[in-house]
Amino acid sequence: MVLAEKRINVDIVDVDAAALPDEVTDANPYGTLPTLVDRDLHLYEARIIMEYLDERFPHPPLLPVDPVARANARLFMYRIDRDWFGLATRILDDADADQARAALTESLVTTAPLFAAHRFFMSDEFSLVDCCIAPLLWRLPVLDVQLPAGARAVTEYAARIFDWPAFRASLTEAEREMVADLA
Repeated sequence: MVLAEKRINVDIVDVDAAALPDEVTDANPYGTLPTLVDRDLHLYEARIIMEYLDERFPHPPLLPVDPVARANARLFMYRIDRDWFGLATRILDDADADQARAALTESLVTTAPLFAAHRFFMSDEFSLVDCCIAPLLWRLPVLDVQLPAGARAVTEYAARIFDWPAFRASLTEAEREMVADLA
């Protein structure tokens, strides 16, 4: 989404995560995806890559200029990754999937007022936080997470984000199919 929002032209190489090519393992000692190679710079870990792209290509800015607001955005991204994506990973790994699914649903319901407070998550401007949340919300049907009426603000936010041009442009064919297959 960051690439699309900032209109950055890059060569994206799809690889099999189970059989990474030598170029990826040479650039990334952890052998994880995504991995970004920009000249002599090799980055891995999605949030680090997103923040680097935001700084390297400053327009439009996706993190607030104010240090306090920027720190809060970083905390939101950390919590989204640790809490919500952690639960999603447990669901996909089938490690107490039902319990993780219930916890993710409850967390989203509890957080619903934050989704309703602004046009975007905790902001009136599209930000890196939205770039972190959108992939999770897109995958809720695959995770078999069905939000109740009490999470209407989350559902409405998701609809806004899913219509956002950068989100639409960022979807891979596999991501488009994952939700289309459920319809």
